Amino acid sequence: MTIKIVTDSSVQLTPEEIEKYQIHIIPLTIMIDGTVYIDGETITREEFMTKMAQASALPKTSQPAIGTFLELFDDLTKDGSEVLALHMLEAISGTVNSARQAAELSQGKVTVWDSDFTDRALSFQVIEAAKMAQAGADMDAILAKMAEVRDHTRLVMGVSNLDNLVKGGRISKVSGLLSSLLNIKVILQVKDGQLTALQKGRGMKTLNKFVDGFVEDMKKEAHILAVGISHADGLEMAEQYGALIKAAVPDVPILIRPTDPVIATHTGAGAFAIMYYTA
Repeated sequence: MTIKIVTDSSVQLTPEEIEKYQIHIIPLTIMIDGTVYIDGETITREEFMTKMAQASALPKTSQPAIGTFLELFDDLTKDGSEVLALHMLEAISGTVNSARQAAELSQGKVTVWDSDFTDRALSFQVIEAAKMAQAGADMDAILAKMAEVRDHTRLVMGVSNLDNLVKGGRISKVSGLLSSLLNIKVILQVKDGQLTALQKGRGMKTLNKFVDGFVEDMKKEAHILAVGISHADGLEMAEQYGALIKAAVPDVPILIRPTDPVIATHTGAGAFAIMYYTA
């Protein structure tokens, strides 16, 4: 009997990592001006940013159907294996709840875990879980490790344009209007499974100053294992911040990639996230 790893398409993994660790990914769906796309299958992350910019309304994202989860869970467990399904934080998507309902209906043994994160921060847990599963660890040991990784992970996010947060109902229209007029930039963090504001200020200097301080804090960390920088159509800025981090922690691997449509829909173009975890 083995433990098989499932996650959702909000995760930030390279094709090589998906293959190496035999990770099964359940895709979310996105509707843009009436057309439904399957994340990572019928639309790429780059294509999504182009289509979102051209769309007449904010795209709508949907968690996978319970039946989609159930079909995968039953297929993966029919040989007697267990499934560990790790998903993005419940605060921004109902995906983990769909997985929980499917797990209750499944004929096999399925454990569902809310990672309290998303994007590359989710992948830190997914990869560790897959490594342990391949080494023959049991479910209790893997879950204990997941809690440890979760508690040693940081995720901060910079948002340059608040239009999508306003359209999506995440902040009030009045607040959004004032923010646009004043060129307000916002720093958010994911902590304890919740998305909260850290600070705000006018202009790009707000984001740059925050990142400078954040990188200084990273220098003080004893054992950073990996760093991820994800962006929504902001590669130049992400690479600029990546260079700062590389200079600060030169021996730590850094992955810079576009974020997934679910996050980009909420944050809009120009947003970025920096994520890392420690031993």
